[in-house]
Amino acid sequence: MKNQTVSRRQFIGVGMLAAAGIALTSKSSFASSILAPTKPNSMINGVQIGVITYSFRSMPGSAEQLLQYCLDCNINAIELMGDAAEAYAGAPKWDSNGGFAAKIADWRANAPMDKFIELRKMYNDAGVNIYAWKPNALGEKNIDAEIDYAFNAANALGCTHVTVELPEDPEQTQRLGDKAAEHKIMVGYHAHAQATPTLWDTALAQSDYNGINLDIGHYVAGTSSSPVDFIIKNHKKIVSMHIKDRKFKDGPNMPWGQGDTPIKEVLALMKAKKYKFPATIELEYKIPAGSDAVKEVIKCRDYAQGVLA
Repeated sequence: MKNQTVSRRQFIGVGMLAAAGIALTSKSSFASSILAPTKPNSMINGVQIGVITYSFRSMPGSAEQLLQYCLDCNINAIELMGDAAEAYAGAPKWDSNGGFAAKIADWRANAPMDKFIELRKMYNDAGVNIYAWKPNALGEKNIDAEIDYAFNAANALGCTHVTVELPEDPEQTQRLGDKAAEHKIMVGYHAHAQATPTLWDTALAQSDYNGINLDIGHYVAGTSSSPVDFIIKNHKKIVSMHIKDRKFKDGPNMPWGQGDTPIKEVLALMKAKKYKFPATIELEYKIPAGSDAVKEVIKCRDYAQGVLA
């Protein structure tokens, strides 16, 4: 019985050791939390703010560099342009001597998806989601194997949709819509100043997998009107939306808040209506002297934060 009894001195000693262990563990956990990298977050009150990597076109643009720019801007979701992803995956480099179109088409038709999956993991591990991909492989001159490749790569990257400039030929939107249905991945058609309230009607009627990649700056420049009513009417078909500020009457790109585009009203609408499609920062205004694309994208993100907070 005596051997089973813990003396007061033993109890104090054991308690001190336990306390020391807890303190060391706490300090270790604290140090780990301090040293652990903070992941980006641009989901602001239910509105996903993203960025198209085209915004960083004035800077070196490898896949790794683009990821770092996103982290620097505290943005956790992107529309990825095709060049960086294809370079990462080992695509042949541009050859001005001719024959490149056939060479890249052959590479795309046979490209394994391993590197795209690896790229997705690199971004996801850093806290960045790739929601859209814009490859230069969805045009009228691209063969069917390239279009299949575009959708397969989008799936490997974790995208919900690909984006492409809206073709003038309805046969091409039918072709893409049919391919999109096969792969169960949406196509978001992008328009510039030719935008009108009915511009997408034909494509939308052709396939449930044809959607809208709306650019509110271009819409304002082309229609000299607010896109709010268009968004309310078509929100179920909008897969993502580019945010920039332009002037009416095909006017220039402006720093946010200095043009005619109702960015504040659009973001407030997205928040109020709980729209789930991302609002994609597209930096197109002239970068001021002494600044760079990362600093300007941060300004745009801060503008959105101010509206949505």
